[in-house]
Amino acid sequence: MKFFVDTAETDQIAELNDLGMVDGVTTNPSLILKSGRDILEVTKEIAEMVAGPVSAEVVALTADEMIAEGRKLAKIADNIAVKVPLTWDGLKACKVLSGEGNMVNVTLCFSANQALLAAKAGATFISPFIGRLDDINLDGMDLIADIRTIYDNYGFETQILAASIRSVNHAYQAAMIGADVMTAPPAVIKKMAEHPLTDAGLETFMADWAKTGQQIL
Repeated sequence: MKFFVDTAETDQIAELNDLGMVDGVTTNPSLILKSGRDILEVTKEIAEMVAGPVSAEVVALTADEMIAEGRKLAKIADNIAVKVPLTWDGLKACKVLSGEGNMVNVTLCFSANQALLAAKAGATFISPFIGRLDDINLDGMDLIADIRTIYDNYGFETQILAASIRSVNHAYQAAMIGADVMTAPPAVIKKMAEHPLTDAGLETFMADWAKTGQQIL
């Protein structure tokens, strides 16, 4: 499973990247706002930092404008994935931009039908939003499973990018179902290393070690 980091904070990306935990990065207008940075500047910095795909999102609503913005974003670096919304205009933009050889991440997916359309339009990635479905009392993991089944049925190469990951359980479940990628905030990725039994075991080991009176260094 590939790990994408869902942030525009370059210091947090760098920390995880040094550990080999970053296969790509996803950004969106909300994350750009939070960073306080210029979209072109911060996207370029991130793309230079990581080797994998860096999603940069268009903000236009019509296909022609999305295509124009996508082309500009794609020029930032070779590893840019242009992010477009799952609307009819977004699908039109996806078809054109992917046809020109660009990676395209179709975002804000909330149904298997939408995911099927995105694959047909040539999407590199489809981003189903797990957490936002959970917010309205639907199981976001059911959507991941449905998309996995459909894509496997017909051999679509579009990668399932599980998004709106809010917990370590989301990460685990997405991996069990077979999502190709998950994108999560740095805090969630780091929390995956935690377990109370690990902490308890380490505490016991350290107490016993202190009793030996020994030192390694």
